[in-house]
Amino acid sequence: MNIIKALAKKEFMQLKSEPRLIGFIIFMPILMLILFGYALKLEPKNVKMAYVDKDKSYFSNLIKTNIWSDGYFKLYKVNSKKQIIEDIRSGKASAGLFIQKTFSRELTDNAQPHLQFFVDGTMPSLATSMKNNSGAINDSAVTNDMYFLNADTKNVIIAKDPFVIDTKVLFNKQEKETWFFLPSVIGVLIMQISLILTGISMVREKENNTLEQLLVAPISRTQLIIAKILPYSLIGLFEFYFILALGYFIFDLPLPPSAYLSLVPLSIVYVGAMMALGLFISVISQTQQQAMFIAIFIIIPSVLLSGMIFPIEAMPSFIQPIAYIFPLTYFNEIIRGILIKETLFRDLSLDYLALFSFILFFSVTSILKFKRYIG
Repeated sequence: MNIIKALAKKEFMQLKSEPRLIGFIIFMPILMLILFGYALKLEPKNVKMAYVDKDKSYFSNLIKTNIWSDGYFKLYKVNSKKQIIEDIRSGKASAGLFIQKTFSRELTDNAQPHLQFFVDGTMPSLATSMKNNSGAINDSAVTNDMYFLNADTKNVIIAKDPFVIDTKVLFNKQEKETWFFLPSVIGVLIMQISLILTGISMVREKENNTLEQLLVAPISRTQLIIAKILPYSLIGLFEFYFILALGYFIFDLPLPPSAYLSLVPLSIVYVGAMMALGLFISVISQTQQQAMFIAIFIIIPSVLLSGMIFPIEAMPSFIQPIAYIFPLTYFNEIIRGILIKETLFRDLSLDYLALFSFILFFSVTSILKFKRYIG
């Protein structure tokens, strides 16, 4: 028993000598509690809706006003039905409403005019939520004001519903959950491999006291860093296309011809961003255990906040900016746009730029930190 106590005391003393680990042990549960308690919700608010009102009548204004007051959709005006679809494709909007020019005339003629309601099917749970909340369009507060009787006319028949909503799901018409999750799974798996393997690479040399031997070799510090991350970069690129191929053949993941070339820069910048982040973890960690903790500390919030599972729009406004400090958020936007929506490169350029910024920042920071470490 005394031996057990002595060894246990030794472990606590060793843990005490690594204050970073103690910080992670305390801070991680707090972070997870906050994320699950406040940030992670399935019901979004202020979902962006592009609309076209060709009618511009009292009746069409009734519909728009009720949508505004309901608070679920946030309306903004565009010029055409085509622009509604393009805004949903590019991610500027998640829904769209088209009111035709003859709406009020058909309404007063009791001809049940049709409204076109467009929904982005990329995230099936969000698409379902939007369809459920489309009731604001034909709410009783709207429809009750649309019934008119002509006292001079006999036997006027009023339709049960003044107008009809034609809902159209775009891009993922069958609302397949696998089409939404699998592209993100690719990013998560690459992140795990990159952060863990790259994160412990330099630390392992420190712990084995072989770093000094590498430093006296006829190679520059930058060349040493490149040599350390090159094998893992190749592994990451292989994993990207391997997992993508499995998703295509096993789960019928869409792979349109327009995606062939677009996936190349995505794989390069995302794997590069993960390698740079893994390298940064490696140079700031003293032990492999520390590197593993930091990697897990990044992976879990990335999965929860990147829009992989929960829509970013559903998170509180003070949490949403945090989602954009993780590379996985931008990866999800790009790969879903490429595979499901066939989004153009120019519409995703800011996301590519963000990933490239991660590469630049963490690479430069890691090299400077490493040079400072070796004196």
